[in-house]
Amino acid sequence: QVQLVESGGGLVQAGGSLRLSCAVSGRTVGSYGIGWFRQAPGKEREFVAALNWSGSRRSADSVKGRFTISRDNAKNTVYLQMNGLKPEDTAVYYCAARRTFYAISARDYDYWGQGTQVTVSS
Repeated sequence: QVQLVESGGGLVQAGGSLRLSCAVSGRTVGSYGIGWFRQAPGKEREFVAALNWSGSRRSADSVKGRFTISRDNAKNTVYLQMNGLKPEDTAVYYCAARRTFYAISARDYDYWGQGTQVTVSS
């Protein structure tokens, strides 16, 4: 069993930055593909960024150049550095895990955290 706990959300002004953390327990983060997703009120959960054990990673077009996903294997933690935040980035952010390789579809993930709220004011 894998447990995921997100932290680091909050309220920030447009143009500001936040760093989200996803602490993984139960398995080593290096053996799993980890994805970040977000869900705004009334909208479907959407892919933000993901990486796998080999280090390969992918980001959604809407966040490229602004968000960076990274991993600290020693801490069993995955981060999402968010710069240049926009009001449209407001959502609950979730991290998710699946064995070996990342995926961009939420339905392909087996484990989910509880989410952390990010609110960007204009």
